[in-house]
Amino acid sequence: MSAVRLIARPLLASSYVWTGVERLTKPRQTADRLRRTLDRIAEKFPQAAVVAERPELIARAIGGTQVAAGVLFAVGKAPRFSAATLVLSSLVAAADDYADSTLGEKLKSASLAGGVLLASVDTAGQPSLAWRAQHLSREARKQLARTNKDVTRAVKRTAEDAAKSAEGVLGR
Repeated sequence: MSAVRLIARPLLASSYVWTGVERLTKPRQTADRLRRTLDRIAEKFPQAAVVAERPELIARAIGGTQVAAGVLFAVGKAPRFSAATLVLSSLVAAADDYADSTLGEKLKSASLAGGVLLASVDTAGQPSLAWRAQHLSREARKQLARTNKDVTRAVKRTAEDAAKSAEGVLGR
């Protein structure tokens, strides 16, 4: 891990961990703000009404997710997954935070989300899984084409040999 990543990841994660701890220890505050959003979701999706009845549980779940993903991100374990989880958890939480926040807080939240979003695609100099899959697929196609060519040549030779043998047997 580079020195920049060693310093930047914990700094970026600290805000999410702190917010997550606050949500875990004071779920009622988050639940009160979440209630409006959960009620709107329950109106559109009646099967979500059960979830809307437990806003404190949702607040704790978001908080726990932010703490766990923030710690994983800070120590560099599964950094892309944990960064993506932080972005998703902040999107869920943003619905309740956004209406009550000032412009400065909105900009701070947006910049943190942008930083974590950028970190979620950072491969730390290693090729991504998508690149590896494409590369493997390309190599497999090349190998298959080579094998197909070799098999075609072998079948053609065998057919020619069989034709020569048939001519010799038939006496032509």
